[in-house]
Amino acid sequence: MGRQLLSILLLAPLAAILVSLASRRARIAEYATVAAAIIDLAVSIPLLLRTLSGSLIFAHGYVLLDAFGVWVILCVSIVYALSSIYAVGYMRLLNEEERLPTFYALFSGFALTMLLACVMNNAGVFWIAIELTTLVSTFLVGFEREAESTEAAWKYIVVVSGGISLALLGTVLFYWGSSFVLGPSYAMTWAALRQSAPQVYPPLLLVSFLLVLVGYGTKAGLAPMHTWLPDAHSESPAPVSAMLSGALLNASMLGIARFLGVVTGTSVSRFAHAAVVGFGIFSFVLAILFIVRQTGIKRLMAYSSVEHIGVQALGLGFGGPLGMAGALYHMLNHSLNKSLMFYGAGNAMRAYRSKEIKSIRHVLKVFPVSGILWLLGAVGIAGAPPFALFLSEFTVLRAGIGGSYRWVVIVFVIFLIIVFIGFLSHFRAMYFDEAPEGEIVPLPFTAWRTLPMWLAFLPLLVLGLWWPHGLWNIFHQVFLSVMGGGQ
Repeated sequence: MGRQLLSILLLAPLAAILVSLASRRARIAEYATVAAAIIDLAVSIPLLLRTLSGSLIFAHGYVLLDAFGVWVILCVSIVYALSSIYAVGYMRLLNEEERLPTFYALFSGFALTMLLACVMNNAGVFWIAIELTTLVSTFLVGFEREAESTEAAWKYIVVVSGGISLALLGTVLFYWGSSFVLGPSYAMTWAALRQSAPQVYPPLLLVSFLLVLVGYGTKAGLAPMHTWLPDAHSESPAPVSAMLSGALLNASMLGIARFLGVVTGTSVSRFAHAAVVGFGIFSFVLAILFIVRQTGIKRLMAYSSVEHIGVQALGLGFGGPLGMAGALYHMLNHSLNKSLMFYGAGNAMRAYRSKEIKSIRHVLKVFPVSGILWLLGAVGIAGAPPFALFLSEFTVLRAGIGGSYRWVVIVFVIFLIIVFIGFLSHFRAMYFDEAPEGEIVPLPFTAWRTLPMWLAFLPLLVLGLWWPHGLWNIFHQVFLSVMGGGQ
């Protein structure tokens, strides 16, 4: 059953790519992409349930279906589905009908490369899949062909490729270190690396991990390697920004978590976890400083992504079942909430013809329905109850208090308060300050741009009020399979 579900998962976006390129008709490409995304979302849920009864390894050991990888697949599929629906309404506003089939082919290709990365059982092939996400998404970042978007695309591919090169070097060193234990030629699966890690020379093991942490941390947007992220997120079309923030960052964090699982239980475990915590708290603090003084609406969302990827890193670094649960729950909740925020930002940008916060005023008069959803999403992304991000952040805090990082928890709490005030102050201005003199072009109502906001908001509210007990089983199984049962 697992193989069949995985085949459907991968073939659906591949079919959407082929249909988009073969038809060269915008409407066919739109509907093919939406259909593929909905199929993937429908398949990812039974696929996740299948992994609870045990992991599956096939394709000569190159493909791994485990709870962790499929959890990330679920997050990617959710954002892919929501963003595909939103893209139909948003991309039509750009008046690029002739180029839309190419856009949707790239869009599905981007989703396909992330899905492939989630099931790679070989560390080297995982690196290839992550690099493929870079190559495909670069064209999406620069799709609007404006000077700013082209510059952002170049910055994205240069910075991220440089970081990924470090991840490749770290992967090579992992292979070399394990070769002294497993022999000169072996399959570099996650299990093989984890099995040999306790016998690898500790300084070599630590250097290898730090290289992959910096490399994949660059792709994930951890500070100070985050420099590509504000430009790429702010200059991409809104549905692409949602995919970058809500899906790509999670796939990159998957690599960090898997390598952290390799070194957990070895003599360098404590240093490795401390390094992840260090990058997490630095990302969180730096993002808050930029959020408070931000002037661009999509750059505000981008720095919020840096903040929340820092929270995920803190959960992984704190370790333990609670830290893992908090990180994974935050991964899902951030995917939903940040998608909602980018959809609202896309609507505002098109109506006010500006990316500047100071030019966006009296949002509720322009968007009575989606404006309310956007405002509620802002409350949620700032970490306030009763929304889901509050619950996942609280779980990460509990993991830190129960470990040896109490001082980090204190800093975390202080800056959570600051981000709540700073982030919502921007929305107070956009909703209640005096209206600008510039022209406002009310966008015609369409379910394509409003429905995905509802579909993102409702789960955020439900998951903030109720944590399904079955998720604990998933998170605990991920912890046991990735971290080897403990630190």
